[in-house]
Amino acid sequence: MTEGKRRFVVSSRRRAAVAGLALFIAWGGAEGLAAQARPETGNAGKQMATTQSKFYCNVKALTPEERAHHRKLTEKLLAARKETVESAKGYEFQFSPKNVTFGELAEWVAMESKCCPFLDFHIDLENEGNLLCLRLTGEEGIKAFLRSEFQIPTQ
Repeated sequence: MTEGKRRFVVSSRRRAAVAGLALFIAWGGAEGLAAQARPETGNAGKQMATTQSKFYCNVKALTPEERAHHRKLTEKLLAARKETVESAKGYEFQFSPKNVTFGELAEWVAMESKCCPFLDFHIDLENEGNLLCLRLTGEEGIKAFLRSEFQIPTQ
């Protein structure tokens, strides 16, 4: 395969992945890892601070059924995480597409964005479709929140 054709195939795959995510979200089939992974405490009618900071997770954003599904998906993603890479503005979680599908990751993002709208979500399909990445970023202080929520050891 020529270099130009290979680039076209990789570029086409990425465009297809982005289009698939857009359709998935547009259909409403996706509803959102971390805030739902732990047992719910306190009054469910109020927003709950997950840390003593400006980052709050809205536990009422998901129905009990959605929350249960989100918790299972969160557990799967945490267990399937191949690597965690720190960036200047957050963390990137890397997965094998053999263990986590693009659709599962998109579904998790859609649900998580409802309860934690302060997070910025980035999904990348890299390495010719052999690496699926979820990058979570946000305002200053987000890294401490992410370390706490996603059991990331400090270095």
